[in-house]
Amino acid sequence: MNKRRRLTGVVISDKMDKTVVVRVSRTFRHPLYKKVVHTHKKYKAHDELGARVGDQVRIVESRPISKTKHWAVEAIVRRARGNEDIIAQQEEQEAEA
Repeated sequence: MNKRRRLTGVVISDKMDKTVVVRVSRTFRHPLYKKVVHTHKKYKAHDELGARVGDQVRIVESRPISKTKHWAVEAIVRRARGNEDIIAQQEEQEAEA
């Protein structure tokens, strides 16, 4: 395995061509006040796998692809509910063509 960073998050937008926006959440305890803090960050990732909104994906660090895109979708960990029907329809259309 290489030393590239890998993060897991949820796709919140897939409107761009071959690009998805992934929201990565993290939870940690505040060092002074000991309160549990929830934060999140959005990353733009190159997507060749066809991830949809709501899918949980694993992204990996990559070379700069554009001004704001430095990550790539490595795998789709879990599909969102309701996306299975859309994916099945697309696969049927591709098989007919």
